[in-house]
Amino acid sequence: MTLKDMHIYPIDRKLFNVAARRLDSLTKPKGSLGRLEEFAKRIVAITGTEIPAPFYKKAIFTFTGDHGVVEEGVSAYPREVTVQMVLNFLNGGAGINVLARHAGADVVVVDIGVDHDFDDHPVLIRKKIVRGTRNMRKGPAMTREEAMHIVDAGIELAGEYADRGYTLFGTGDMGIGNTTPSSAIASVMTGTPVAEVTGYGTGITDEGLAHKIRVIEDAIAVNRPDPSDPIGVLAAVGGAEIGGIAGLILGAASRRIPVIIDGLISTAGAVIAYGIDRSAAGYMFAAHNSVEPGQSIMLETMGLEPILDLGLRLGEGTGAALAMPLIDAGCKIYREMATFDEAGVDKKIGDG
Repeated sequence: MTLKDMHIYPIDRKLFNVAARRLDSLTKPKGSLGRLEEFAKRIVAITGTEIPAPFYKKAIFTFTGDHGVVEEGVSAYPREVTVQMVLNFLNGGAGINVLARHAGADVVVVDIGVDHDFDDHPVLIRKKIVRGTRNMRKGPAMTREEAMHIVDAGIELAGEYADRGYTLFGTGDMGIGNTTPSSAIASVMTGTPVAEVTGYGTGITDEGLAHKIRVIEDAIAVNRPDPSDPIGVLAAVGGAEIGGIAGLILGAASRRIPVIIDGLISTAGAVIAYGIDRSAAGYMFAAHNSVEPGQSIMLETMGLEPILDLGLRLGEGTGAALAMPLIDAGCKIYREMATFDEAGVDKKIGDG
């Protein structure tokens, strides 16, 4: 499936009411489990089933790519670290590996744009469309055709894993310099000044931040991306992993699979997906509130509220891994908790 022949149905709002009635019949005061109840209602509406099955197979997709804008000195780390971290993912030693194990999820490492040829590995998926993007300060990061192929690769990946029985997805990323294109996308897609959406990334200095803002402003001025054309925005100032994440979200939504989006970079992918089809937002959960300022602005644009606020800024999908057990918990409550009638408990407690 590609973007041209994909269709996303809006989530079924009537099922929210169905889920709410069941939740209110459980042995607890109404609404007393807070956002866990919200998660359950949303999963019912997303999946289109009144009693959703457990998430037996979960995957966190860590999309990886290199960025030409790194030559502008926008990151505290050299470009070579992208390759080194991908190898760390493959060896199971990164933060995402640890937290995915905790969440009971598989890590899927997706090479969609790294300027390196990796050896075969069981968890490495080859979807390479570009060998790194070009320097967006000097011109488009990608051609429009490359951007389309990248989004289609993400859609295709979602379909492949849906067919393998995976029912809950998380998104993650790795690519030195990728907070720069993500902040550019945040600015363009939300109409917010660059200085208000740009943060320190991997830990640059105040002087480095000022330089990063100038680089993004220059890139936007040179490329003049149009927010009504999200593929054009992705091509002009985006990154391969950002486009792959956008495609994965769209593909998941077309298969009625919920997606937990991670931090700034994943949210940049999400806002591109939202720009392509606003119905996609109904299938997204925002894992956490990143310390990067652009993320919260993009989440607000899409009407998404973060689940966690832990001061995270690692990426990789770590926030998505932490949020997965909470969504699982909400669904377990919905499925397994006794009703008042089943437990023989006075229903008056539900009004208290």
